[in-house]
Amino acid sequence: MLRELFIRLSQNGTARDFVTHFGPARRAARRFVAGETLDEAVAVVRALNARGIKGLLNEVGESVTTPEEANQAAQAFHHLLHRIHAEKLDATISLKPSHIGLSFGPDFYYENVAGIVETARQLGNTVEIDIEGSPDVPATLDVYHRLLDTFGGGVRQAVQAYLYRTPADVQAIANRGGSIRLVKGAYSEPPEIAHQSKTAINQAAIELMEIFLSDEAQANGAYLALGSHDPVLIEWLIREARARGIGKDRFEFQMLLGVRRDEQQRLADLGYTVRVYVPYGRAWYPYFMRRLAERPANVLFMARAVIGK
Repeated sequence: MLRELFIRLSQNGTARDFVTHFGPARRAARRFVAGETLDEAVAVVRALNARGIKGLLNEVGESVTTPEEANQAAQAFHHLLHRIHAEKLDATISLKPSHIGLSFGPDFYYENVAGIVETARQLGNTVEIDIEGSPDVPATLDVYHRLLDTFGGGVRQAVQAYLYRTPADVQAIANRGGSIRLVKGAYSEPPEIAHQSKTAINQAAIELMEIFLSDEAQANGAYLALGSHDPVLIEWLIREARARGIGKDRFEFQMLLGVRRDEQQRLADLGYTVRVYVPYGRAWYPYFMRRLAERPANVLFMARAVIGK
């Protein structure tokens, strides 16, 4: 119930206007959002790097309304890659397909994302592509495979454990030696196409990780990033990789800025690759609402911030 409420609020203009102009709520959001400027985000990533943690930078935004806006967003990611290179940050970038033009057709989206991947390759970096609601999943994955055809690597695709279709999608990526960011899924999807219970979603996530940890996938060069704060999934991956003799350089943990910070540091101190998602930009409201939807503890944190405790 609470999850559905915050997902609806993420799309509500009245709620957005209130939260973005209400000082205590803005301050609470800063735990999860680096700030509204790239300079603020760079400072956050630099602090993470000093602690042995990598960054995953994203200028937040989604569902642009014109091709011109999509092209402007794409140019911002080119600039972001050059800034990472100039600052010598240990960070990749993450983008949403709807932010750079998926709604204007897969070819339009492909041209924008391919240009960004090419810039990343020239600068020795990697592009990570988010996954959005189920209607956009087929086109997003089709373009990912086109990118593999063109570049052979240097791009990682997020996949959602709760969708019934994901095992086939993950197997296809593993067969090509691709790279995934495995997440549970943050959108409201019907039971006809997605698991609904935490138990079922966790089991699905474990089965997907097993695909990527298989001898065949590892021989193909497949790389797994687990995008989760769930201790059950984290400890399963650690145990299973150790049991299979898979090195710490063959997978990583990805977490969100401001969530389970002690666990981020613990894993980094143990020698695991930890990458923290660092969003920034003026369009931070929908992202913030989805973080509240995902974890009740985040709602409690915001409430304490609002009442000044």
